[in-house]
Amino acid sequence: MSVIDVIWKLIRYNLKIVFGNKFVYFLSAAIIFFLLFTGINIFEDQSPSEETVYYLLLFPGILLVFYPATFGIQNDEDTRILEILFGIPNYRFKVWGVRLLLMYLITAVMLFFLSYFETLAVYPTNVPEMVFQLMFPVFFLGCFSFMVSTMVRSGNGTAVVMIVVGMVFWISAGILEESPWNIFLNPFSQPPNDMNEVLWEGILFRNRAYLTAGTVMTLLYGLMNLQKREKFV
Repeated sequence: MSVIDVIWKLIRYNLKIVFGNKFVYFLSAAIIFFLLFTGINIFEDQSPSEETVYYLLLFPGILLVFYPATFGIQNDEDTRILEILFGIPNYRFKVWGVRLLLMYLITAVMLFFLSYFETLAVYPTNVPEMVFQLMFPVFFLGCFSFMVSTMVRSGNGTAVVMIVVGMVFWISAGILEESPWNIFLNPFSQPPNDMNEVLWEGILFRNRAYLTAGTVMTLLYGLMNLQKREKFV
């Protein structure tokens, strides 16, 4: 068996684990909400922009990472492979590193196609730039969900926690608005209240830097939690 065959089987197996079971429902919900919001926007918004497209794509992107990040550990437990996985040296890096990579690659590809659809239906956008900007909050919320799942150790419990946390983030977005701490800050928005463009660019840069730092910290904390084998088995 060639190395390529081994890699392909590894990818296919992890895709089956990560995106199995209920993921089809989250994928369907993401597409339905996307088409619904896009349809409403086409009929109601007479002056769409890249800012509009960003918001239309953000929710589907979050939904796409929600299930695999939240229910991954529970799926391992349900399929009775936790004990086997913990026997693999550096399990958290070799297994979950591959899974997270696949999760974000699939999400980015889906967002690419959805962005292209928005370009045809709503407003012409720079698709690679749009996907790149969307992945900042998607990366952060996906890694945050993964971290919470290593603490709660239950998919359903993690889902409840993340829904509550997500509501807090959404409410705080209205309070923080143009603050660099706003997770949902739209990089395609115009500078508010005649703000200097250089100052606005600085806010956007710090926002992306904070999201990147948060992504790295939550990912590392989640991977460190997987060291504590006795908590999971």
